[in-house]
Amino acid sequence: MMSTAGFNSQNGTETAQTYANGPSQNPVALHQPLGVNYDMNHQPAYNPMQAKAPAPPGPGLYPSGPYQPVPPVSFYQPDPSFPGQPLLSRPPLGGLPSHTPPQSASPSPGPRIPPAQATPPPPSVSSSGYYANPQQPMAPTWQYNTAVPPMGAATSVNTPPRGPLTNHVNPTVSLAAPSPLSSAAYSSAPPPKMSSSPAQISGPGVPPTSMHGFTQPGAVAASGSQAPNSYNHVDSRMAGPAQPGPPGRHLGHYPSLPPGYQNTPAPPAPSSLHPAIQAATQPYSQGPQPYQQPPGGLGPAQLSPSLANMSLQSKTPEALRVVNLLQERNLLPPSPIPAPTPCLPQDLQKLNCNPEVFRCTLTSIPQTQALLNKAKMPLGLLLHPFKDLSQLPVVTSSTIVRCRSCRTYINPFVSFLDQRRWKCNLCYRVNDVPEEFMYNPVSRSYGEPHKRPEVQNATIEFIAPSEYMLRPPQPAVYLFVLDVSHNAVETGYLKEFCQSVLDNINSLPGDSRTKVGFITFDSTIHFYNLQEGLSQPQMLIVSEIEDIFLPTPDSLLVNLNESKELVQDLLKSLPSLFEKTMETQSALGSALQAAFKLLSPTGGRMSVFQTQLPNLGAGALQSREDPNQRASAKDIQHLSPATDFYKKLALDCSGQQVAVDLFLLSAQYCDLASLGCISRYSAGSVYYYPSYHHQHNPGQVERFHKDLKRYLTRKIGFEAVMRIRCTKGLSIHTFHGNFFVRSTDLLSLPNVNPDAGFAVQMSIEENLDDMQVVSFQAALLYTSSKGERRIRVHTMCLPVANSLSDIFSGADVQAITGLLACMAVDRSVSASLSDARDAMTNAAIDSLTSYRQSVLTIQQPGLLAPACLRLFPLFILALLKQKAFRTGTSTRLDDRVFAMYQLKYQPLVFSMRMIHPALYRVDDLTDEGALNINERTIPQPRVLQLSVEKLSRDGAFLMDAGIVMFLWIGRNCHPNFLTQVLAVPNYAAVPDNLYLLPELDTAESQRTRALIGWLRDQRPFFPSFHVIRDESQLKPQFMQNMIEDRTESALSYYEFLLHIQQQVSK
Repeated sequence: MMSTAGFNSQNGTETAQTYANGPSQNPVALHQPLGVNYDMNHQPAYNPMQAKAPAPPGPGLYPSGPYQPVPPVSFYQPDPSFPGQPLLSRPPLGGLPSHTPPQSASPSPGPRIPPAQATPPPPSVSSSGYYANPQQPMAPTWQYNTAVPPMGAATSVNTPPRGPLTNHVNPTVSLAAPSPLSSAAYSSAPPPKMSSSPAQISGPGVPPTSMHGFTQPGAVAASGSQAPNSYNHVDSRMAGPAQPGPPGRHLGHYPSLPPGYQNTPAPPAPSSLHPAIQAATQPYSQGPQPYQQPPGGLGPAQLSPSLANMSLQSKTPEALRVVNLLQERNLLPPSPIPAPTPCLPQDLQKLNCNPEVFRCTLTSIPQTQALLNKAKMPLGLLLHPFKDLSQLPVVTSSTIVRCRSCRTYINPFVSFLDQRRWKCNLCYRVNDVPEEFMYNPVSRSYGEPHKRPEVQNATIEFIAPSEYMLRPPQPAVYLFVLDVSHNAVETGYLKEFCQSVLDNINSLPGDSRTKVGFITFDSTIHFYNLQEGLSQPQMLIVSEIEDIFLPTPDSLLVNLNESKELVQDLLKSLPSLFEKTMETQSALGSALQAAFKLLSPTGGRMSVFQTQLPNLGAGALQSREDPNQRASAKDIQHLSPATDFYKKLALDCSGQQVAVDLFLLSAQYCDLASLGCISRYSAGSVYYYPSYHHQHNPGQVERFHKDLKRYLTRKIGFEAVMRIRCTKGLSIHTFHGNFFVRSTDLLSLPNVNPDAGFAVQMSIEENLDDMQVVSFQAALLYTSSKGERRIRVHTMCLPVANSLSDIFSGADVQAITGLLACMAVDRSVSASLSDARDAMTNAAIDSLTSYRQSVLTIQQPGLLAPACLRLFPLFILALLKQKAFRTGTSTRLDDRVFAMYQLKYQPLVFSMRMIHPALYRVDDLTDEGALNINERTIPQPRVLQLSVEKLSRDGAFLMDAGIVMFLWIGRNCHPNFLTQVLAVPNYAAVPDNLYLLPELDTAESQRTRALIGWLRDQRPFFPSFHVIRDESQLKPQFMQNMIEDRTESALSYYEFLLHIQQQVSK
């Protein structure tokens, strides 16, 4: 699906050109074969998406009926073929052709399969692996962090890294020692973006405890020698070699709860958390810091004493506390999980980037790719680059100081050799300090360049001079393309849309140059002449949809200020204009072509509203969904587009600085897998409102109304590009999100919005032996709605570690889960859903195997994990039961594809809430421990485990699942709650379709509404709200989020842990 030119960006070698922001055609993009993935499958690396043990044919990993252990496939290893099957019968996650030639890594010792089972080598897609014998095949798989060895040069992985290797937990472990369970190369397909845990809004008085920052050290999976870039553990396990033994062997029945699993004490209260975890919850200040950099600077060489003191030596840190997952039941922390704090000297850490904006899956970067492969965890970055920030330093300067070699922007982590020279923290070049930079505009002093705001803030915005422009900055241009077929009019969305635009027309971001236009369509295309001077809008109909043209090109996009009355007249008359229409056809493709022609000269934003499957003219589609297969346990078909029409048009749009946002409001199948490409490749967004109807579904109407208001009024950047740089030795190879890759490391974003997230996968190309820290910098160049060219720069600094225990202790479990989800989405599309599911399971197995074999000194029974990874198996199980990846449960194809889109492009903090919802008991809310925000008291109930055993019939429970919230009322709920909160006398009187809480003047009502409002305010989209009883139609949806319980088609959490333990103990 995601095709693009080669992604193997070589950091430090980019040309020192300024950003181009004009229309740019990408010749490569226009000729890419459909289906080529953004994932760089040529790089061998630890791949959690590889087959490890044979997956017997048949239903998915967790068949319904009695539990049968099925050997999982791993994101890390290639899959040797099954006997009697073609060799690459299951394409690995990243197995589609890539535009860069495959590069092979030399094999390494520690065969995973006995030689007897070796099969002939597969085609040279990606020969990464852990096998000593190259004859043992490894199919390409998810490349997690694949380093690309030089072509032709064989890099041996079993050489120990240079420099001392300290492992504070297991001093005897050596990287050179092959271990019995080697997991294949870690390679990875681009993961979907995950964002769904409610983030706490950082602002005055509220620490930004980001929901997606779990203070968890990374997990180490099956250890053993690995190929230089092997992170394919999910791959290779997915379709591994057949193992001896009956394929359908039963493991017997699991006890519902093991001894000691029922009444274990809750985890320690937040106050007893490790200092590093507590530090993560402190506000990240965006303002200038008092940190003074000495003239000698903090170059990498000068950091060693401070970093040595920070090393995890003396006692075991909280992150590495050993947890037996089979015995400790109450692992969920009572409040949101903060991001782990990197192990840096305090003066550097307080300057570091806010983890809600920029975070890494591993907060201690492995010194070598071999060490990363051994840890069996993905290395990647998650970004939220245009996030709304309460404090953002803005610098206006004619000189923007950048490295002359690699073009890095000066930042808090460079070192000043003296007042006149600074050393780049990415390529280490020494640069001169320009004369203008000697003056500090904040303190109005001269001669202290290290006190400038650019060197005091990890996030900063520059107002760019003219050399950052290829053309004058474009105006804000908004074009609305509206479905007005009979189906659309029936839903009633048109009236809601027109009213919303009328209400917010004065709040559209822009200036005196802002332009707007409208196109409506059914079987014909309707344009509206809104030129100043007309007494009323003129409707112009074009029925020749095969060769679309613009009837009056100059009067269809008009200046909003000059033609505001005509625009308002049109919005008032549109709903009644099509009231009686009987036109059922939809020529969406032709309408998009017309809109593209209209926007091409300027660029801008196209907002498309569609309610049915397009069935006429260019881009017409046919239904591909078989409703009888919705609950199939077999592989899901039609996750990839049916045509490349929408992708090609999106690439044309991207070249002309046009982004397309798609609003899909439909009760029928619309083939979102095809239609979504128009937004995905043009850096747009997809909004989906299934079963939207103005009368029958008031909850969706409320959600659409609130989403539309946010969409129309939020900040927007036009004609943007983003580049991510990292320290020499690291390289980025795969991107996730909505964009087009214009060159190896430049993302084209015709529009950028504050709700979009991105992820990248990285590999270690050169050993980082002589470095104590590495840095990452994301630079976003865009045009503001006021016509200013601006550059927003985020810089993050992380320590380098040479021991597995340090790497594990710095693992960020939420970031790892988010990156794996992105990779699994790509794997589902490029290979199959079952491959992706197996790969995710093996990601957990491999990391815990590596931890057990290489970090633990004392082997104990049970399933052991470091405290920082204690939630990893739970999050993986949650992903397997998430709408995007679940099997055996009836799931509409569009619902599944939309869930995949959300995982790919939402910021992590939001996607985590969709992956693992939060459950609270709300019938006994108190003010104890409450937050006080803007004179509102927000109760803070404890987060409960997602299991029916936590529900009680005499209570009321709130579930926050990201885009939906449920308030479940128990049959014996206290009458006081019913009257004081719901305004009903008893349980039987609770209405079936209650989607709003009444505003009652009672303490109980105010507390409940304050909690729900606070949770809603933490996300940019509006979650729908449903009050449900046992008899409600929505109860099954509520119960499907009980991740820890068993269903007919999926394991319970405890059974899943037993399955992982069985694989880890092999």
